[in-house]
Formats: sequence, C-alpha cells, structure tokens
Amino acid sequence: MIIGAIILGAAALLYSMGRVPRCTCGTIKLWHGLVMSAENSQHISDWYSFTHIIHGFLFYLVMWLVVPEWSLGKRLAFASALEAGWEVFENTDFIIERYREATISLDYYGDSILNSAADIGFMILGYLLAATMPAWLTIATGLAMEIGVGYAIRDNLTLNVLMLIYPLEALRTWQAGA
Repeated sequence: MIIGAIILGAAALLYSMGRVPRCTCGTIKLWHGLVMSAENSQHISDWYSFTHIIHGFLFYLVMWLVVPEWSLGKRLAFASALEAGWEVFENTDFIIERYREATISLDYYGDSILNSAADIGFMILGYLLAATMPAWLTIATGLAMEIGVGYAIRDNLTLNVLMLIYPLEALRTWQAGA
C-alpha cells in the first residue's frame, strides 16, 4: 500500500506540474520503440524502460549495502520513493530543457504520467529481480541491457547520465547517427 501511495503521490505531483496523463495521440501502447518521436516516453514502455530496470538493480545494491538491517519491503518502498522523486525531477522544466540542449532529444517535452508510473514499476521489477537472481546474473543482465539498448538506439543509462552531466559534442554527433 505504501508503494501504491508513492506512485499515486508522484502522479498527483506530475499532474499539478502540467504533465499529460497519457499520450496526446489518443492511444495507449504497451510498447513504443521510436526514440526520435513525439510519442517517446508517452506510452507504457519504450527503450528507456530498460534503464529503469537497471535503476532497480542499482537501488537494490545500494540499499543492501547501506541498510541491510531493513526488511526487503522497507528497502523497496524507499527505493520506490527515490525513483518517484527522480520521475518528478526529470519532468521539471529544468531537466527537460537540459535534455533538449545537451542531448539529441530535441523533441522531448517530458513524460506522460502513465509513462512515469510505468517507469517506477520497471524500477520495482528490476529491484525484485535483483533480490531474487544471483548477483552474477543481475550484473550480466544489466550489462546486456546497457549494451543492447546502446546498440539499438545509441543511448542507454550510462550515456544518458553522461550527456546530462557532461555533454560531449562527439557523442551527440554519434548518437544522431552522423
């Protein structure tokens, strides 16, 4: 119930910030695979859903290291709050404009509330997978997702964070396919 309340709280905050509940295209898709599209980050899942699964892997590791005495549920609730906080922050004008100026995401105008809620769900999935899989399999899965998504769309969690913090023109050119 706590995690549900966290997701609803994030959705309410996003709505108050002017985020659209779902894609303004009028449809809801389970998967939208076109990155250079106004519908990116508007549907349930997309290429960036994999980065949220990796968030779950990383949050599991950090919580396991920092507060191992907490129950799995308490650690998951805290990780969910962190992910919800990121979803709200990611959809501020500051971060949206940063993505647009520092990356190739010129058509990015923020996530729909549906996509943000699903992103929190993907983090939870990653967290629970990390809690149940052997460490080597979690690491291998995370690396496979990073490499696979990087190959498929010339972006992934590592490149996304790098370009957000320290944009490199050569990387931006490569990501644009030039």
